Amino acid sequence: MTNPTQSSNDALDIIRGRLNGVIPEVAIILGSGLGPLVEAVKDPTTISFNDLPGFPRPSVEGHAGSLILGQINGTEVLILQGRSHYYENGDATGMLTAIETIKGIGCKQLILTNAAGSLCEEAGPGSLMLITDHINYSGMSPLIGARGNDRFVDLTDAYDPTIRQALKNVADENEIKLHEGVYMWFSGPNFETPAEIRAAKILGADAVGMSTVPEVILARRAGIPTAAMSIITNYGAGMSDTALTHEQTMRNAKIAAENLIKLVSNYLKSLG
Repeated sequence: MTNPTQSSNDALDIIRGRLNGVIPEVAIILGSGLGPLVEAVKDPTTISFNDLPGFPRPSVEGHAGSLILGQINGTEVLILQGRSHYYENGDATGMLTAIETIKGIGCKQLILTNAAGSLCEEAGPGSLMLITDHINYSGMSPLIGARGNDRFVDLTDAYDPTIRQALKNVADENEIKLHEGVYMWFSGPNFETPAEIRAAKILGADAVGMSTVPEVILARRAGIPTAAMSIITNYGAGMSDTALTHEQTMRNAKIAAENLIKLVSNYLKSLG
Protein backbone atom coordinates (compact mmCIF):
# COMPACT_ATOMS: atom_id res chain seq x y z
CA MET A 1 0.00 0.00 0.00
CA THR A 2 1.07 3.59 -0.55
CA ASN A 3 2.84 5.09 2.46
CA PRO A 4 0.37 6.49 5.01
CA THR A 5 -0.34 10.19 4.90
CA GLN A 6 1.00 12.48 7.60
CA SER A 7 -2.54 12.78 8.97
CA SER A 8 -2.68 8.99 9.35
CA ASN A 9 0.63 8.93 11.22
CA ASP A 10 -0.51 11.71 13.54
CA ALA A 11 -3.83 9.96 14.22
CA LEU A 12 -1.99 6.68 14.85
CA ASP A 13 0.20 8.31 17.48
CA ILE A 14 -2.84 9.67 19.33
CA ILE A 15 -4.75 6.37 19.25
CA ARG A 16 -1.74 4.25 20.24
CA GLY A 17 -1.30 6.52 23.23
CA ARG A 18 -4.74 5.40 24.43
CA LEU A 19 -4.41 1.68 23.65
CA ASN A 20 -1.82 0.73 26.29
CA GLY A 21 -0.27 -1.78 23.91
CA VAL A 22 -3.57 -3.48 22.99
CA ILE A 23 -4.14 -4.06 19.26
CA PRO A 24 -7.81 -4.10 18.19
CA GLU A 25 -8.61 -7.17 16.10
CA VAL A 26 -11.72 -5.86 14.37
CA ALA A 27 -12.60 -2.37 13.14
CA ILE A 28 -16.27 -1.47 12.68
CA ILE A 29 -17.68 1.55 10.87
CA LEU A 30 -21.25 2.40 11.87
CA GLY A 31 -23.88 3.84 9.53
CA SER A 32 -26.87 6.09 10.19
CA GLY A 33 -28.73 5.27 13.38
CA LEU A 34 -26.43 2.42 14.39
CA GLY A 35 -24.69 4.15 17.26
CA PRO A 36 -26.31 1.90 19.93
CA LEU A 37 -23.72 -0.80 19.15
CA VAL A 38 -21.18 1.17 21.17
CA GLU A 39 -23.26 0.46 24.29
CA ALA A 40 -22.03 -3.14 24.04
CA VAL A 41 -18.38 -2.05 24.39
CA LYS A 42 -16.74 -2.97 27.69
CA ASP A 43 -14.59 -0.28 29.34
CA PRO A 44 -14.76 2.04 26.31
CA THR A 45 -12.24 4.74 25.50
CA THR A 46 -13.72 7.50 23.35
CA ILE A 47 -11.78 9.86 21.08
CA SER A 48 -13.57 12.59 19.13
CA PHE A 49 -12.88 12.72 15.40
CA ASN A 50 -12.15 16.40 16.04
CA ASP A 51 -9.02 15.32 17.92
CA LEU A 52 -7.80 13.02 15.14
CA PRO A 53 -6.06 14.76 12.20
CA GLY A 54 -7.57 13.84 8.85
CA PHE A 55 -10.64 12.13 10.28
CA PRO A 56 -14.05 13.18 8.91
CA ARG A 57 -16.28 15.78 10.49
CA PRO A 58 -19.72 14.18 10.01
CA SER A 59 -22.60 16.52 9.23
CA VAL A 60 -25.33 13.87 9.10
CA GLU A 61 -27.78 13.07 11.90
CA GLY A 62 -26.97 9.67 13.39
CA HIS A 63 -23.19 10.03 12.90
CA ALA A 64 -21.67 11.06 16.23
CA GLY A 65 -18.10 11.48 15.01
CA SER A 66 -16.34 9.40 17.67
CA LEU A 67 -13.77 6.61 17.73
CA ILE A 68 -14.44 3.98 20.41
CA LEU A 69 -11.82 1.55 21.70
CA GLY A 70 -12.68 -1.40 23.91
CA GLN A 71 -13.87 -4.96 23.98
CA ILE A 72 -17.05 -6.75 22.90
CA ASN A 73 -17.47 -10.38 23.98
CA GLY A 74 -13.76 -10.92 24.41
CA THR A 75 -12.65 -9.33 21.13
CA GLU A 76 -10.77 -6.04 21.03
CA VAL A 77 -12.54 -3.58 18.72
CA LEU A 78 -12.06 -0.16 17.18
CA ILE A 79 -15.40 1.43 16.29
CA LEU A 80 -15.91 4.49 14.13
CA GLN A 81 -19.21 6.06 15.09
CA GLY A 82 -19.81 7.95 11.87
CA ARG A 83 -18.27 8.35 8.44
CA SER A 84 -17.72 10.82 5.62
CA HIS A 85 -20.12 10.70 2.67
CA TYR A 86 -19.27 11.85 -0.85
CA TYR A 87 -22.36 14.07 -0.88
CA GLU A 88 -21.18 16.11 2.09
CA ASN A 89 -18.35 17.80 0.21
CA GLY A 90 -17.92 16.14 -3.19
CA ASP A 91 -14.79 14.31 -1.99
CA ALA A 92 -14.64 10.52 -2.33
CA THR A 93 -11.41 10.39 -0.27
CA GLY A 94 -13.07 11.47 2.98
CA MET A 95 -12.36 8.12 4.70
CA LEU A 96 -8.77 7.76 3.46
CA THR A 97 -7.09 8.69 6.74
CA ALA A 98 -9.52 6.56 8.75
CA ILE A 99 -8.86 3.46 6.63
CA GLU A 100 -5.10 4.04 6.66
CA THR A 101 -5.28 4.38 10.45
CA ILE A 102 -7.24 1.12 10.80
CA LYS A 103 -4.53 -0.58 8.75
CA GLY A 104 -1.72 1.06 10.70
CA ILE A 105 -3.18 0.09 14.08
CA GLY A 106 -3.08 -3.56 13.00
CA CYS A 107 -6.79 -4.47 12.75
CA LYS A 108 -7.17 -7.84 11.04
CA GLN A 109 -10.58 -7.16 9.53
CA LEU A 110 -13.12 -4.44 8.89
CA ILE A 111 -16.90 -4.64 9.27
CA LEU A 112 -18.92 -1.89 7.58
CA THR A 113 -22.57 -1.09 8.25
CA ASN A 114 -24.95 1.26 6.51
CA ALA A 115 -28.58 2.20 6.03
CA ALA A 116 -29.95 1.25 2.61
CA GLY A 117 -33.07 1.07 0.50
CA SER A 118 -34.27 -2.35 -0.59
CA LEU A 119 -35.14 -3.35 -4.15
CA CYS A 120 -36.37 -6.75 -2.99
CA GLU A 121 -39.93 -7.18 -1.75
CA GLU A 122 -38.85 -9.92 0.68
CA ALA A 123 -36.26 -7.66 2.37
CA GLY A 124 -38.46 -4.97 3.86
CA PRO A 125 -37.71 -2.09 6.23
CA GLY A 126 -36.15 -3.29 9.46
CA SER A 127 -34.35 -6.26 7.90
CA LEU A 128 -30.62 -6.97 7.46
CA MET A 129 -28.76 -7.58 4.20
CA LEU A 130 -25.24 -8.97 3.88
CA ILE A 131 -23.52 -7.31 0.92
CA THR A 132 -22.05 -9.78 -1.57
CA ASP A 133 -20.81 -7.27 -4.17
CA HIS A 134 -21.39 -3.72 -5.31
CA ILE A 135 -22.12 -1.58 -8.35
CA ASN A 136 -20.48 1.86 -8.32
CA TYR A 137 -23.23 3.84 -10.05
CA SER A 138 -21.64 7.15 -9.06
CA GLY A 139 -18.51 6.40 -11.10
CA MET A 140 -16.38 8.07 -8.44
CA SER A 141 -13.39 6.45 -6.73
CA PRO A 142 -11.31 7.47 -3.70
CA LEU A 143 -8.23 6.44 -5.71
CA ILE A 144 -8.65 9.06 -8.44
CA GLY A 145 -5.47 11.13 -8.37
CA ALA A 146 -3.51 8.52 -6.40
CA ARG A 147 -0.05 7.53 -7.63
CA GLY A 148 1.58 4.12 -7.89
CA ASN A 149 0.50 0.77 -9.25
CA ASP A 150 -1.48 -0.11 -6.13
CA ARG A 151 -4.23 2.25 -7.28
CA PHE A 152 -5.25 -0.43 -9.79
CA VAL A 153 -7.18 -2.42 -7.20
CA ASP A 154 -8.69 -5.84 -7.93
CA LEU A 155 -12.23 -5.80 -6.51
CA THR A 156 -12.94 -9.49 -7.05
CA ASP A 157 -14.16 -10.81 -3.69
CA ALA A 158 -13.91 -7.31 -2.23
CA TYR A 159 -16.45 -8.52 0.33
CA ASP A 160 -14.42 -11.26 1.95
CA PRO A 161 -16.06 -14.68 1.41
CA THR A 162 -14.67 -16.14 4.66
CA ILE A 163 -16.05 -13.34 6.84
CA ARG A 164 -19.36 -13.43 4.97
CA GLN A 165 -19.74 -17.15 5.60
CA ALA A 166 -18.89 -16.71 9.27
CA LEU A 167 -21.54 -13.98 9.61
CA LYS A 168 -24.10 -16.21 7.89
CA ASN A 169 -23.26 -19.05 10.28
CA VAL A 170 -23.69 -16.79 13.31
CA ALA A 171 -26.99 -15.48 11.92
CA ASP A 172 -28.28 -19.03 11.48
CA GLU A 173 -27.17 -20.05 14.96
CA ASN A 174 -28.99 -17.09 16.49
CA GLU A 175 -32.09 -17.32 14.28
CA ILE A 176 -31.44 -13.93 12.68
CA LYS A 177 -32.80 -13.50 9.16
CA LEU A 178 -29.88 -12.26 7.05
CA HIS A 179 -30.67 -11.47 3.43
CA GLU A 180 -27.88 -11.27 0.86
CA GLY A 181 -27.51 -8.97 -2.09
CA VAL A 182 -25.65 -6.55 -4.33
CA TYR A 183 -25.38 -2.92 -3.14
CA MET A 184 -25.47 -0.04 -5.61
CA TRP A 185 -23.77 3.19 -4.60
CA PHE A 186 -25.49 6.44 -5.57
CA SER A 187 -23.80 9.71 -4.69
CA GLY A 188 -26.81 11.28 -2.89
CA PRO A 189 -27.84 13.26 -0.95
CA ASN A 190 -31.13 13.16 -2.89
CA PHE A 191 -32.90 9.84 -2.97
CA GLU A 192 -33.10 7.93 -6.24
CA THR A 193 -35.90 8.39 -8.78
CA PRO A 194 -38.32 5.54 -9.56
CA ALA A 195 -36.65 5.27 -12.99
CA GLU A 196 -33.22 4.90 -11.38
CA ILE A 197 -34.58 2.19 -9.09
CA ARG A 198 -35.98 0.31 -12.09
CA ALA A 199 -32.59 0.65 -13.81
CA ALA A 200 -30.79 -0.54 -10.68
CA LYS A 201 -32.94 -3.68 -10.62
CA ILE A 202 -32.13 -4.40 -14.27
CA LEU A 203 -28.42 -3.98 -13.55
CA GLY A 204 -28.60 -6.53 -10.72
CA ALA A 205 -28.79 -4.43 -7.56
CA ASP A 206 -30.68 -5.60 -4.48
CA ALA A 207 -30.15 -2.47 -2.36
CA VAL A 208 -29.17 1.16 -2.88
CA GLY A 209 -27.31 3.56 -0.63
CA MET A 210 -25.00 6.56 -0.38
CA SER A 211 -21.88 5.22 1.36
CA THR A 212 -19.59 2.23 1.98
CA VAL A 213 -18.18 1.67 -1.52
CA PRO A 214 -15.30 4.20 -1.17
CA GLU A 215 -14.34 2.55 2.12
CA VAL A 216 -14.36 -0.90 0.54
CA ILE A 217 -12.09 0.30 -2.27
CA LEU A 218 -9.67 1.87 0.20
CA ALA A 219 -9.72 -1.19 2.46
CA ARG A 220 -9.08 -3.44 -0.51
CA ARG A 221 -6.04 -1.40 -1.49
CA ALA A 222 -4.85 -1.54 2.14
CA GLY A 223 -5.24 -5.32 2.22
CA ILE A 224 -7.82 -5.37 5.03
CA PRO A 225 -10.33 -8.25 4.76
CA THR A 226 -13.73 -6.54 4.70
CA ALA A 227 -17.41 -7.38 5.02
CA ALA A 228 -20.43 -5.09 4.96
CA MET A 229 -24.06 -5.21 6.04
CA SER A 230 -27.01 -2.96 5.28
CA ILE A 231 -29.87 -2.19 7.57
CA ILE A 232 -32.85 -1.88 5.27
CA THR A 233 -34.71 1.31 6.19
CA ASN A 234 -37.05 1.70 3.22
CA TYR A 235 -38.05 0.38 -0.17
CA GLY A 236 -36.63 2.08 -3.27
CA ALA A 237 -38.52 5.00 -4.82
CA GLY A 238 -41.71 3.93 -6.52
CA MET A 239 -41.93 0.62 -4.64
CA SER A 240 -44.21 1.93 -1.86
CA ASP A 241 -46.45 4.89 -1.10
CA THR A 242 -44.28 6.05 1.80
CA ALA A 243 -42.32 9.25 1.19
CA LEU A 244 -38.54 8.86 1.48
CA THR A 245 -36.97 10.94 4.26
CA HIS A 246 -33.90 10.78 6.49
CA GLU A 247 -36.25 10.65 9.47
CA GLN A 248 -37.67 7.42 8.04
CA THR A 249 -34.13 6.10 7.70
CA MET A 250 -33.37 6.84 11.35
CA ARG A 251 -36.67 5.39 12.57
CA ASN A 252 -36.34 2.08 10.73
CA ALA A 253 -32.64 1.80 11.55
CA LYS A 254 -33.65 1.54 15.22
CA ILE A 255 -35.94 -1.39 14.40
CA ALA A 256 -33.13 -3.42 12.82
CA ALA A 257 -30.38 -2.25 15.17
CA GLU A 258 -31.26 -4.87 17.78
CA ASN A 259 -30.64 -7.74 15.34
CA LEU A 260 -27.49 -6.10 14.00
CA ILE A 261 -26.08 -5.70 17.51
CA LYS A 262 -26.96 -9.31 18.31
CA LEU A 263 -25.32 -10.53 15.09
CA VAL A 264 -22.13 -8.49 15.45
CA SER A 265 -21.79 -9.22 19.16
CA ASN A 266 -22.08 -12.98 18.60
CA TYR A 267 -19.73 -12.82 15.64
CA LEU A 268 -17.13 -11.11 17.82
CA LYS A 269 -17.72 -13.74 20.50
CA SER A 270 -16.94 -16.45 17.95
CA LEU A 271 -13.60 -14.76 17.23
CA GLY A 272 -12.75 -14.50 20.90
